[in-house]
Amino acid sequence: MNMNLNMCTNPPYVPPMQHLASDRIANAVRDVIDFPKPGILFKDITPLLSDGALFHEAIDLFLDACKPLRPDKIVGIDARGFMFGSAVAYELGAGFIPVRKKGKLPYQTQEASYTLEYGEATVEMHIDAIAPGERIVLIDDLLATGGTSAAAAKLISQAGGHLLEVQFLIELAFLSGRKHLAPVPVKSFLTY
Repeated sequence: MNMNLNMCTNPPYVPPMQHLASDRIANAVRDVIDFPKPGILFKDITPLLSDGALFHEAIDLFLDACKPLRPDKIVGIDARGFMFGSAVAYELGAGFIPVRKKGKLPYQTQEASYTLEYGEATVEMHIDAIAPGERIVLIDDLLATGGTSAAAAKLISQAGGHLLEVQFLIELAFLSGRKHLAPVPVKSFLTY
């Protein structure tokens, strides 16, 4: 959950924030300067995760957004997407599909690669995870540049799934990641 500090001025730049989430959730997201490397402002959700009421409230945001879509399965992206996605799938009685970094799934997989500022990365999904025509919602904690999410969406499409919506707790809108997911609808609960 990275934000480039070059966007900041002295005193610290406070980006405009739009949110569908409560102020309590927004205030629980901690900014960590220079993590994981100098010049990055990291959006840390661990305070939210460690507070039972806030974690429940965050899960309910995803759940309320998913219910009317009636998905057959929820796809979550390694690793924080697993926390939100699996809880939503459980509550909906839907299946849960993990999309993981290459080499982490035990069975036959299909893969999709995406470009990073320093190279390339690959995510995988089991080849039998989604049946053609199944209704899918993709969930993750953060939308930044959109590379990982676009790769996961590609895997869903290759499997024949119908991607209904992509949902994020946080979106760093200034990085324009949602353009890589078009024309699929994107929903974010906190936008910076």
